[in-house]
Amino acid sequence: MSVLHPDVLTHDTEGALPVRLIGRGQALSGAEAVWAKAHDFTGKAGQLLMLAGPDGALVGAMFGTGDRFDPVSVRGLAARLPAGLWRLEGLPGDQAERAAQAFALGSYRFDRYKARQPSGVRLSVPAHVDVEALSRIAAACALAREMIDTPAADMGPLQIETVAREIAEAHEAAFTVTTGEALLEENYPAVHAVGRAATTERAPRVIEIGWNLKRTDLPLVALVGKGVVFDTGGLDIKSAAGMRNMKKDMGGAAHALALGRLVMQAGLAVRLVVLVAAVENAVSADAFRPGDILNSRKGLSIEIGNTDAEGRLILADVLTRASEHAPDLTLDFATLTGAARIALGPELPPLYTDDEALASDLLAAASAVGDPMWRMPLWPGYVAALETEIADVKNDSSAWAQAGSVTAALFLQKFAPTTGAWAHLDIFAWNPRARPGWPEGGEAQAMRACFEMLSRRYAI
Repeated sequence: MSVLHPDVLTHDTEGALPVRLIGRGQALSGAEAVWAKAHDFTGKAGQLLMLAGPDGALVGAMFGTGDRFDPVSVRGLAARLPAGLWRLEGLPGDQAERAAQAFALGSYRFDRYKARQPSGVRLSVPAHVDVEALSRIAAACALAREMIDTPAADMGPLQIETVAREIAEAHEAAFTVTTGEALLEENYPAVHAVGRAATTERAPRVIEIGWNLKRTDLPLVALVGKGVVFDTGGLDIKSAAGMRNMKKDMGGAAHALALGRLVMQAGLAVRLVVLVAAVENAVSADAFRPGDILNSRKGLSIEIGNTDAEGRLILADVLTRASEHAPDLTLDFATLTGAARIALGPELPPLYTDDEALASDLLAAASAVGDPMWRMPLWPGYVAALETEIADVKNDSSAWAQAGSVTAALFLQKFAPTTGAWAHLDIFAWNPRARPGWPEGGEAQAMRACFEMLSRRYAI
């Protein structure tokens, strides 16, 4: 799956046209001042003005930075420049890497179903910028975004398995998949229950990648992803509006796989396990029901209050599987709750962890790379909202607790590994509004921050 120009970032300089960064009110002179005034260019953040030479040929551009340059703004620039090689002029040296990363992220296009040519926009970056490393990160984000953008008909459990298998084979990692009725034999009862209503061709499965596992002297990192390829809501069926974008409900799986690939490509000093549960929450005569009691891999019984709270059920089984590896660190990614969006909106995913060092490291990494998240509490007072008279736990919290994202995280905590630190990221994985550099559709959230944290902790 390739959606980025292979040389979107380059050290080449020959023929590169300048994009001058202009602050608000910055003085210009000569013909440029006249041209800027004619086009009401004042250096306002995000303004772009193309520059022509005496013969009318394109010779450069000016880009407004406002009162303070934000390298993230370069993400929008990538989507607005015409094809060709460009370089940023007036860029602060300490911002070159973040600006280059933003440009690469802004170059993403999802054109699988459209007859389009690649944009052909490239950026010449200073010699000290590690083009290879930044391109790998951008490609990982593009992989996650393309998987999310692809309609469910073409991104089912089998296709997620195929992506995972290709990643494993490329890095000589162990690969196993447990599918359909074998899930019961191998003790993944919750995954089976959620996915059994789908057609045979879209049977549920648990996918596991193991990399560098023989190096028992190294810490073990587990990455876990929710892979609901389409969520109807099950028998508690969603409305048409609520179902419209549910192709993105496998965003957690896309993030776990893309981040796992990054870890392997970077050769971090870890053992790595990537676990994905891939299911379709369909409606059929075999669908699980409200009021059913499901078993789980951990042995805890789960009362079903709402079949639309299915993501936490499949994560319960794969988090339990992760715990069997005794990981030193576990990160799980899931498009888990609408309540997270009510709390923090679509651009700021909540982070849940009870490990202070991990929280500090993740938030520091998020700030460093411009990939935001916000810590939310695993509030113990709401654990009681998961209690039920006839099972060990229920999948929908009592209404009095209200905090749906918090109670979902508390549910997962019951199944999360206890041998090391654990963090849960309730991502949205979607841009709900289109703007240059952020097309409406799939988005990678918190993945770059997690990779930065892992790179700082486990660099060779």
